[in-house]
Amino acid sequence: MRKSYPSCRHQRCWVHKTANILNKLPKSMQPKVKVALYEIWMAETREQAHTAFNRTIKSFSSKYPKAMKCLTGSKEELLAFYDFPAEHWTHIRTTNPIESTFATVRLRTKAIRGCGSRDATLAMIYKLIESAQRRWKRIKGFALLTLVVNNVEFKDGLQIKDQSESAVA
Repeated sequence: MRKSYPSCRHQRCWVHKTANILNKLPKSMQPKVKVALYEIWMAETREQAHTAFNRTIKSFSSKYPKAMKCLTGSKEELLAFYDFPAEHWTHIRTTNPIESTFATVRLRTKAIRGCGSRDATLAMIYKLIESAQRRWKRIKGFALLTLVVNNVEFKDGLQIKDQSESAVA
C-alpha cells in the first residue's frame, strides 16, 4: 500500500492488535486487558484515547511488558482513525470485513484445489465475491468520502473549519 500510495495514512486493525496483545497474556488477565483496550478504541476523542492508553500502559506494563510493548509499538497507527469523519470510524478500525470476504474465496479455492483453468478459477472467484457482496454493510457517511479524498482535515471525527473563515466571522 505504501509503495502505491505513499501519502496514505496507515490504520492498524484493532481486532487483530487486540488478539496479538491478548495472546501475550495469561488467560486470567485477558478479560481485564480487553476491557482496557476497548476503552482506548471506543473513546470519544483522541485525548480521551491517549488518557486510556497511558492508563493501560501504566497498569499492566510492570507485569506484562511484552504485551504492552506490542501495544505501544503502533500507538499512532492505532489511533489514526480520529483524523477521519466519525461516521467512517467503524469501517476504519478493523480489516475483518475485507478478510471475511476473502476467507470465503480462500476456503472454496483450497477445497477444490486445481480448479481447472485460470479463467474458470477467476469466474468462480468473481461469482463468490458477487454473492458475498449482498451481505456487505454500506459505508456510513458516503458523502464525506469526497472531503477525505480532497484532504479536508478532521479532528476527533469532526471537520475542522478553515481558520480564515472563522476569523472573518
